[in-house]
Order: sequence, then structure tokens, then C-alpha cells
Amino acid sequence: MKPALLVVDVQKAFFGNNPITTRSLEEALEYINAAIALFRGKQLPVLCVQDIDEEDNRVPGEVGFELPDQLDILDSDVHIHKTYGNAFNKTPLEDELRKLGVDTVIITGFCAEYCVLSTYRGAKDLDLTPILLLGSLASGNPENINFVENVSDIISYNALEKVLE
Repeated sequence: MKPALLVVDVQKAFFGNNPITTRSLEEALEYINAAIALFRGKQLPVLCVQDIDEEDNRVPGEVGFELPDQLDILDSDVHIHKTYGNAFNKTPLEDELRKLGVDTVIITGFCAEYCVLSTYRGAKDLDLTPILLLGSLASGNPENINFVENVSDIISYNALEKVLE
């Protein structure tokens, strides 16, 4: 297994949606940042996916497009910009993963029932093994996180640590 960590759509714009979304993102960030540290410690790739939406002014150079300060993504991480829910659709994500020899993607981020689940299914369509990191998903409707986790392969942080030993 050669895993990579995908951080999907954790962007400043979504923190201002409403208090429920903000709380969900803040809770997920704890797990996302722990996973980032774990992957870096094992010298495994971390990829950051950012959503572009011109109608919402979520475009490069605008504040809402940017990553929140509390997210531990580096400029040296692979950055992918997408315009569809599925991060593989019309982006270089698959090519980047193939160049890195990745066969398994640990997926984290926002919004669980939309872009995260679409990216999970997109990975399956490309014969990659997608796994969601328990606790690392966010949503404006937190009850939807349970639905997404129930229809997907998931792993806890502790189990992930053991697998990556």
C-alpha cells in the first residue's frame, strides 16, 4: 500500500457559512492536522484540493479561496484546483497520484456529503483504494457525516497510525 492524504475543500469561505459549519470544520481540523503530521513524519504525500466557484467569488487571489491559518498545509504540498465535486474530474489529481506511485487515498475535508463523497467515488472509479479518516469530515449538516461514513470505507486515526508503521 502506498497512501496519500487528500485534504478536500478546507477553505476560508466555508468557515463563514454558519456556526454549525464552522464548528464542524474546526472539529475536523484537529484530525486533519494530526493526519498531515503523521503523513509528513512517514514522508508520505499530502495533497490539498481547493474548490473554485466564480459565482461565489471563491477564486485564487480572493480571501474565501485561501486556506485557513490553522490548517497545516504547506506551499510545497501538491495543490489541486477543482471546479466539480469530484476532485478527479478535469484536474491533474490522478496524474499526480500516479506519478507518486499512490494506490490508496485517505480522504478528509469538507463537505462530507458532496465533494468528499464524490471524490471517494471518483477514486474508486480509477481503481484507487479510497478510505475516509474518521473524525476528519465536516458538513453544514453534521448528521450527513454519519451517512457518508456508513456508505464508505473508514479508518480511525489510531488504526491509521498502526497501518503506517
